Amino acid sequence: MSDSIQHQGTVESIDGMHVRVRIVQTSACATCAAHKLCNSSESKEKIVDIYTKESVNYIVGQTVNVYGTTSMGMRAVLWAFGVPFVVLVVVLYSSILFTDGNEPLSALAAVGALSVYYLILYMCRNMMAKKFTFTLKPIN
Repeated sequence: MSDSIQHQGTVESIDGMHVRVRIVQTSACATCAAHKLCNSSESKEKIVDIYTKESVNYIVGQTVNVYGTTSMGMRAVLWAFGVPFVVLVVVLYSSILFTDGNEPLSALAAVGALSVYYLILYMCRNMMAKKFTFTLKPIN
């Protein structure tokens, strides 16, 4: 397994040390020879914000490779899916115990806890952006 994740993209805009790159994220089905027949293929365009420490030598419209580490991807999956799942299960079961089996109230408590978790995650987005850094390399 490689230690980096790579996507090809196009530079959309440059603002000082901030580069915005448009990448096309495709599912595994999109590369299949029969993807037009089964209608299960999908692809999404995403904008990736990249902050560089050195001066930017890219131009708008240039094709570049965007690199990230697999550990960064695993960390993102943990924060987006792993921790919320644990929060949901812990709050659900503990609230069932404390409310003597009141399932609707426990479900509301679990959803409320998830809302608080995602609100905290949103408020920490600038701190998280420093930990999730991408690098750019031009395609020659």
